[in-house]
Amino acid sequence: MTKRFIKGKNRECGFTLIELLIVIAVLATVTGGIFLQLNTAQQRLSTEQVKVDNFDEARDFVDQFFRDINQIGYPNGHMVNFLSPTLTTAQQDTRVAVGLVKIDGNAIWFEGDVGGTGVVQSVQYKVNGSGTCSVCLQRSSVPKVAGDPLTGQGTPGPVWGTEVNDVITNPIFTYYNTNGATVAVPKDINANGPILATVKSIHINLTIQNNAIIDPKTKQPIQTNFEGEISLNNCSMATTGFVGISCQ
Repeated sequence: MTKRFIKGKNRECGFTLIELLIVIAVLATVTGGIFLQLNTAQQRLSTEQVKVDNFDEARDFVDQFFRDINQIGYPNGHMVNFLSPTLTTAQQDTRVAVGLVKIDGNAIWFEGDVGGTGVVQSVQYKVNGSGTCSVCLQRSSVPKVAGDPLTGQGTPGPVWGTEVNDVITNPIFTYYNTNGATVAVPKDINANGPILATVKSIHINLTIQNNAIIDPKTKQPIQTNFEGEISLNNCSMATTGFVGISCQ
């Protein structure tokens, strides 16, 4: 029996050095792309979480505002017995809420039993009410004192607490009368009482811009917007004459 040997059959095959380098380069490129996408996704996730947090902050603040507004002008002058039923004495009585005191594009001031305790509160929402944060919307609620609703509430004065930071909206508040027309601001109870008594609804628009967080997609500071509108039972003692209490 004759044995035949075929040359080349048992030769081992493998990659050359150049082929290995090409494979390593391709793998490095693919891996780098994957990590880049993961990093971008992580940044987007962090950005979206900040947006959610800002939205929740604005929503909670607006919810507080709506709860307060629902108590505006309560208790009103019809619920209290006055010895001298004049507009001035009624407005200055701590048992009675006059309703709207002052309105502006970035501020609103009103009276009402917002705590449900029977104590009339003087409530203010204002941008930079405390004078220490130029881009924050703040809230103050203090018991009403006997005195002019606009100029006679100096003690203890506003106590600023709850706030929303990084607000860039201007104006924040827009007011509409019973006919749906926009009410020009500013207005206050002493100079423009009858006009305040016609306010029927308030639109609030909060846009928050966090300059510390940049959106990786747009390369701009992230923004979050929250809007809402509320109709109010405006039991106002801003009308002319005590008997003219107006519940619009």
